Amino acid sequence: MGPAPARRPGPAPLLIACALGIERLALRTGDRSGAPGAMTVLRTGMGPQNAERAVSGALGTEPLRDAAVLATGFCAGLAPGMHPGDLVVAEETRDARGRTPCTGTALLIEELVRALPGRTVHTGPLTGSDHVVRGPERGALLATGAIAVDMESAATLHSAARAGHRPVAAVRVVVDAPQHELVRIGTVRGGISAFRVLRAVLPAFFEWHRSSLLPRR
Repeated sequence: MGPAPARRPGPAPLLIACALGIERLALRTGDRSGAPGAMTVLRTGMGPQNAERAVSGALGTEPLRDAAVLATGFCAGLAPGMHPGDLVVAEETRDARGRTPCTGTALLIEELVRALPGRTVHTGPLTGSDHVVRGPERGALLATGAIAVDMESAATLHSAARAGHRPVAAVRVVVDAPQHELVRIGTVRGGISAFRVLRAVLPAFFEWHRSSLLPRR
């Protein structure tokens, strides 16, 4: 008998990473009917170390080794005029280890506007932090050019890029802004508007993933 025929690889799966149970609940109860191929929603836990550990571990398994990676969930807006329920599409993520450019930003913006008409979509650098940012620290981060901050996106995309070439992106929903500051992280549960927005983003994510699978010219 000759050797078994080589198995043809299927399309790269999609790994969507979030930190909180409430974020995962929103994603799991959204419209998943348009998902192209395999999709995994990974709850990483809060903070950059947890995100790095969870994403690196997931991408080290065979089903997800070549997955496109999208970081999502809630964030703090830095710019005046941002409101809870606004969307942030990162052009790049930043932290102490450097910058990770994002893939397909323009397409994500277009699809989010289509999926959520009337919602404001901001785009620019998304910076990482190891703690909840409050007060004057917002202004210091805004002065660096960042428009929003969260604790996991930069670590998620850095880990994904380090594990191999793949499409990466970050989309966050603002729950905390300069004029609407959270008192504690638990009040995210009261962010009904942000929760509903996060439930509605999946069709845009699927279009981004579908586009990322097309051959590059």
